Order: sequence, then structure tokens, then C-alpha cells
Amino acid sequence: MFQLQFENQIFRKPNDFLFHSENEVLQQALSFCRDWMEGKEKFIQKTSGSTGAPKEIEITRDQLLTSAQATGAFFEIGSMDRLLACLHPNYIAGKMMLVRAMVWDCPLILVEPKSDPLQDIPDNLIPQFVAMVPLQVENSLSNPSSRRKLQEIKHVLIGGAPSSVLLQQQLAEHKIQAWQSFGMTETVSHIALAKINGRTLWYHPLPGVQIGQDDREALWIKSPMSGNLRIQTNDRVSINSSGSFRWLGRVDFVVNSGGIKIFPEVLEAQIESTVNDLFPEKRFILGGLPDSILGEKLVLLIESKDQNQQRAKILLDQLRTILSRYESPRDVIFVKQFDETASGKINRIKTLAHASLDH
Repeated sequence: MFQLQFENQIFRKPNDFLFHSENEVLQQALSFCRDWMEGKEKFIQKTSGSTGAPKEIEITRDQLLTSAQATGAFFEIGSMDRLLACLHPNYIAGKMMLVRAMVWDCPLILVEPKSDPLQDIPDNLIPQFVAMVPLQVENSLSNPSSRRKLQEIKHVLIGGAPSSVLLQQQLAEHKIQAWQSFGMTETVSHIALAKINGRTLWYHPLPGVQIGQDDREALWIKSPMSGNLRIQTNDRVSINSSGSFRWLGRVDFVVNSGGIKIFPEVLEAQIESTVNDLFPEKRFILGGLPDSILGEKLVLLIESKDQNQQRAKILLDQLRTILSRYESPRDVIFVKQFDETASGKINRIKTLAHASLDH
């Protein structure tokens, strides 16, 4: 039976959700649940910018309902399964946890969004289903108590950003039942899921989801979750004969170096461990900067106040043994602080623009 629990407060009946809280997360959750229970048909949601500049869009009750039903059928969730909501309800991922709990008629624990959301969950309230972002999963894995709880969860849904190769390997090693989701605000959460097993991620579209590619090999999606409208993304993919797809990176981040197209996000996964060995706990990206001969040259940007050029040279030499001649970055550029989007992701375009001015 659906109920929302926040700390020692439990909300069950429609009148319970009229409660006003000074806690923003709880108040947002209560307001949305109240709107849903009262039958509200349309909701305004801000996009993350996956298909263009961030904007406000209208999503319908039917879209939210269809998304929840498809996920519930995929994971075979029952009304006795407990859910954990640890993402902010202002975002579509946080809202969808509320919708799922109400549609699936499941008890839901709501906690403040934080880096290790399992830390304060007692053993008798370990959920069967949770949606988290990669950073939350990484921090939960590094805490022995949270890692044990993570291992007991039946389904860990990861979204918001791609999981690193290292994180995928750790999840597989610890036998955690985790799935990487693929979706965006416009598709009302995910439209495809990939089992994380330490191998290449292949996304399987949910029932009723149609996919294809435009002339850039960028994915388009048509689904009940998107109101059966065709949504064109900027995500380059490879689709196999069974209809599953592999994500290759963003078309708008492609580097055209001497006529060769390079997709930075694909290479970043390959070099992650090598970069971390020499520059531990430093964020990095690959990108293109203007070059008089190549048009664009591939460079490696590392977020660091210290500019260790000797170590950078060693790194470039090591990367040449991993990557092909055309894929190897020409330079390492140190950036004191990366530009970020409103949701905390690295803003590649702005970061590269600033690096270009400084370089």
C-alpha cells in the first residue's frame, strides 16, 4: 500500500498530503503527490538540455503513468516492494519515484538528496528498488555499511549521467543488481535499460518504444512516454539487429581532426584508469581546440590548480600506447575549475571555450 515516509513522519491519506513543511524536499514531494491524487492532468517540467537548450515543457499524466507502468512491468515490482526516493522531486527522476510508488501502490521512503543516501537507512527498511545517480552509487560503494545495503537491493536504477567503466566494474565485482538507464526529461524518464555486468552496455528499449537514427547516426525515439511524438536526440548510437543500441557519445561534442571524427566520451571511458593513476581524483574531459593544420586538435583538459607538466608528458606517452595515432590527444591543458551546468554536470562547450582563450 502506498505511503510516504520522511524521517519519523508517515503520510497515507489524501488529507495527510495537505501538511505544510519547512523542508523543501518534503514540501515539493507532498505538493506533487497531492496534485497527482487530485487527478491533475498536466505538469510543467524543466529539461536538462539533452536535446537542446534547457527549457520548460509540459508533460501529461498519461506520459508519467505509462512510464511508471512500463518500468514496473520490466522489473516485476509488487505492492509489497519498498522504494527509496533519494533524488530531488524538482527533477523528473525524483518525480518519477513518487509516481512509481503511487502507481505501483508501494511504500516509499523519502530522504534528502545526498552523496550517500543509504547511510542512514536502517537495516529493517532497506528498499527493493532505488534510482540513483552515479556519484551516489560511487559513495555508497566506498562505505562498507552502504555497500552491504546496496547488495541487498533487488534493483538499482542508475541515471542522470553515464556510469564510468570503473564504476561498472565495481558493481559487477560486488554482484550488485544494477541497471543503467537511458532517457531524458522529454521522454519522461528512461526509455531503455542496460544491465551492468562489466561488459559493454547495450540498451534494450522498453515495450512500445521505437528507435532509429538520423543522417548523423543520432538516435530518435518515439514512445508512449513521449506522447508518441518523435524525439530527436544528439546522442550518436550503434543499433544492432535485435533492436538494442550502444551509446557512443554526443554528436555536438564530436571533434573533426584532419577529417577524422573523434567522439571524446568513447575515448574517455578507455583512458579513465590511466588518467586516474597519474592524476587521482581529478576530473578530466577530451575536446577539440582550433588548429591551423588539422582544423581541430584533440586535447585533454584536467581540472587542477597544480600544473604538473612532467606528469602530463608521461601521461601523453602512456595514452599513445592505448589509443591510435589519430585518437591520441596532442596536449594536456590544466584548468583551475571546469564550467558546470545548472545540474552540476561539466559544461564541455564553455570549458573548452575558456581553455581556448587561455591556451
